[in-house]
Amino acid sequence: MFQLRPEKNGDENAIYHLTQLAFSTMPFSNGAEGGIINQLRADGDLYLSLVIASGLNIIGHVAFSPVEIKETAQGWFGLGPVAIHPDYQRQGHGTRLITVGLETLIDRGALGCVLIGDPLYYSRFGFINDGRVSFPPLPAEYVHWRSFSDLMPKGPIAFAPAFSLDGEQPN
Repeated sequence: MFQLRPEKNGDENAIYHLTQLAFSTMPFSNGAEGGIINQLRADGDLYLSLVIASGLNIIGHVAFSPVEIKETAQGWFGLGPVAIHPDYQRQGHGTRLITVGLETLIDRGALGCVLIGDPLYYSRFGFINDGRVSFPPLPAEYVHWRSFSDLMPKGPIAFAPAFSLDGEQPN
């Protein structure tokens, strides 16, 4: 039985290790993802942190943090990192975490969400990669946005300072 719930005190170490494991085989990762989540938490920028637990084990996690988009109203958030334990990937857990996370943002009055990622995967959640938002030097196809209203974002994205640990991009 899998339980999707908000992060709680005591989950921090398990989230860190899960994230490091999930990203360890990704060619684009430099191993900073677990540290990014810890720094988001320390900075007060971990706006929404959801986990999927199987018994006492955390097998999935997604983080949402505030972003700024030049020429766009406040109230936008970045999705990521999202991590699923390798033994549980391709079973719908990531989809469930992202879907519930986006619904929670909407319920809390967020204006929209942005992310850096695979265009084929994230388009199923209603994300668009049309160049309206950017994260230089990445190509527009990897920079996605989804508005929760009629407001359309425009401009470069500034992620929370914790992402500078990565040196390049949120994953």
